[in-house]
Amino acid sequence: MHRELPRSGRAGWLRAAVLGADDGIVSTASLVIGVAAAAASRNAVLLAGVTGLVAGAASMAAGEYVSVSSQRDTERADISRERHKLAADPESEQAELTEVYIRRGLDRELAATVAERLTTVDPLDSHVRDELGLQPGVLGRPLQASVVSALSFAVGAALPLTLMVLAPIGIRVPVTALSALALLALLGTISARLGGAGVGRAALRVTMGGGLAMALTALIGQLVGATGL
Repeated sequence: MHRELPRSGRAGWLRAAVLGADDGIVSTASLVIGVAAAAASRNAVLLAGVTGLVAGAASMAAGEYVSVSSQRDTERADISRERHKLAADPESEQAELTEVYIRRGLDRELAATVAERLTTVDPLDSHVRDELGLQPGVLGRPLQASVVSALSFAVGAALPLTLMVLAPIGIRVPVTALSALALLALLGTISARLGGAGVGRAALRVTMGGGLAMALTALIGQLVGATGL
């Protein structure tokens, strides 16, 4: 029998990796395109790009760590409250679990039987999973999310930065923009396949967002370069 593997366990690191890589590509490509559009030298573009890469990776790491830490603290607090409620009034908690199964479509007798059996096996796990909607063994991992975000941002940022520096000056902006859009489309496709979602919509979403960001910074760079600010 073929066993379909659930994808929900990938949610934490996959979200961090996709968000980091997407931000790395979009922010760095937009930054170097904006600077290049102002007729800046290759060294100036490189300096801006490297600075943006380092700052962005550090920002992503810190932001993910704080965000996921807060999420994990909330999850742990919910589990702790549920543990105390089970210890104080197990009959009432079993009745709550029965109501959960009734709302999901079971008749009262079957719901009460299921709640009783599951409570006998592992009451806390049953309540955490079915009442709170949490997976006790799959809580937020701040350090993992932080490292994955920083690395994926750096990888995503390095690609458009390298193209901008190596491409001939006359075509460096379009080469970088088109390459970044292609990378965003690929990223959207990969993330959709890993997550089991529709490919077309995911690829279109990240590509359109990145295209708008690059177009806006290119426009601002041209205006700044033209006015000499």
